[in-house]
Amino acid sequence: MPYLLALLPLPLLLRWLLPAADQGRVALQVPDHLSPGVADAQAWHEGVPWAAAAAWFLLIVALSGPQIERVASAVPASGRDIILAIDLSGSMEKEDFALDDLPVSRLEAVKRTAASFVASRTGDRIGLVIFGARAYVAAPPSFDVASVAGAIEEAQIGISGRGTAISDGLGLATRRLLTSDAPSRVIILLSDGVDTSGSVPAVDAARLAATHGIRIYTIALGPEDLETQPASRDAVDVATLRAIAEAADGKMFRVRTTPDLDTVAEALDQLEPNPADRPPLRYWQPLWSWPATASALLLVLALLRGRAWRT
Repeated sequence: MPYLLALLPLPLLLRWLLPAADQGRVALQVPDHLSPGVADAQAWHEGVPWAAAAAWFLLIVALSGPQIERVASAVPASGRDIILAIDLSGSMEKEDFALDDLPVSRLEAVKRTAASFVASRTGDRIGLVIFGARAYVAAPPSFDVASVAGAIEEAQIGISGRGTAISDGLGLATRRLLTSDAPSRVIILLSDGVDTSGSVPAVDAARLAATHGIRIYTIALGPEDLETQPASRDAVDVATLRAIAEAADGKMFRVRTTPDLDTVAEALDQLEPNPADRPPLRYWQPLWSWPATASALLLVLALLRGRAWRT
């Protein structure tokens, strides 16, 4: 309430308007050296108006509500839970990608892009499911994106078998999100093969996820498509991955090269905005307690000084 600052000159105004107290005539003036208490009293009465004026000034400043703008260093939670479901089947060993102009396996290319993507998602709660012939939770959903990125970098082919249980990986990721109360729940499923789990069809698992409000994005990894190369052992089942994404209100991304992976990460940041890209959180910190405390201390000191003089 800045308008309260207009009350600052009130004591001066009252002193000017009100008549001065009649001190009367002094019949006998005692010298200071004979009555030192009189001099002390005079000094105390002269100091009180200044202390009162300072206390009044500080009190009005406190009531006016001083505040300062601050910028929060922490990124607020986005309210989004994301689980990456990454294929660790044997075909991920194939070296048909490149990093720094050197041939690398599909898994190594995925590790670099996925770990970088996860590490940048400060404010999201992210988990990791890996699947081969079986599916496992490698990292439960957490705000500690650095640890999830580390789990991606440590993933190795063979720890979950060499098959491609897409529906199992998708089902496990869905079950983890069913217990989440986040307003937005997302699965990012990456595979380079054909579902070999032989359990519930992956598209049916996607439909189940959709009924619970879970959105699914799929990434079809590898240079060959099952539709055009049905005899290839390394072809990816693009049709199934597309159907999974469409069933759960998501989108399928086709990745044949490392730059394609980088493009997918950028596209996902557009579809699921990165909380770290938000403008910094600004807020106002109140400062009224400082002048209010100083005002109270001045009044207390004046009262203590008066009591000491009387005793």
